[in-house]
Amino acid sequence: PGGTCTNVGCIPSKALLQSSEHYEHLNHHFADHGITADNVKIDVARMLARKDTVVKQNNDGILYLFKKNKVTFFHGRGSFVAAQDGGYALKAGEDTILAKQVILATGSNARALPGAPFDEENILSNDGALRVGTTPATLGVIGSGVIGLEMGSVWRRLGAKVTVLEALPTFLGAVDESVAKEAAKIFRKQGLDIQLGVKITEVKSGKSGVTVAYTDARGAAQTLAVDKLIVSIGRVPNTIGLNGEAVGLKLDERGAIVVDDECKTNLPGVWAIGDVVRGPMLAHKAEEEGVAVAE
Repeated sequence: PGGTCTNVGCIPSKALLQSSEHYEHLNHHFADHGITADNVKIDVARMLARKDTVVKQNNDGILYLFKKNKVTFFHGRGSFVAAQDGGYALKAGEDTILAKQVILATGSNARALPGAPFDEENILSNDGALRVGTTPATLGVIGSGVIGLEMGSVWRRLGAKVTVLEALPTFLGAVDESVAKEAAKIFRKQGLDIQLGVKITEVKSGKSGVTVAYTDARGAAQTLAVDKLIVSIGRVPNTIGLNGEAVGLKLDERGAIVVDDECKTNLPGVWAIGDVVRGPMLAHKAEEEGVAVAE
């Protein structure tokens, strides 16, 4: 349980950010306080194990809340079967459930770069970026959004040379302009090579890593060779396998479930919340919509 935020989003990324920040402080900042250490090393496997423990603790907490509030939990991909008996027959793994009211909260998936599908080995989504087993010597990040910058910061602190390629002429485009401007200064000072206004022309993945061909803001052809490439160019609503067509569920041109101001879909008794509907793809937005719909 828990969705993207708990499993492959906010919770694990903050766990890795905290671990990498401790490492950075010990290497570069503690000396200012009179604290010195020799032969400082990072055990990436142990860091990832701690991250997995943090995720499990959160998942277990959700399961406890389910039990406490008498919520029955079915584990498996959920989908519509058909409209039935004034409600809906749903498939949940091997189980079939009949429901009068249905809330769809299937979240989102990372958007892939055309011609460069995620293999989670060399070309990484947020999922693969959270599972890199050793610090890459070189790391490319396509997209200067929050997720790419978080993951780029983690591996930069641990020793990777990180290059961020952004198609837009602006940095952190969804953030207040003055805040984004100051953030860009800070990230560059920390060591991220941030290039704006680029156009990706080709991405090739092989045994030795990933090669990205692009034109820079001046129109000059450039090539970036990296061990790993994180693609963070946004997310798309997840309706894969939902089988909404079996009951006539309406989607918009982006593939999101169409809802009104109260999160009602076009189907009676069916609601949708979170990343799979319009609005910002943020966990706290989804949570507030869930509370509103439940009430």
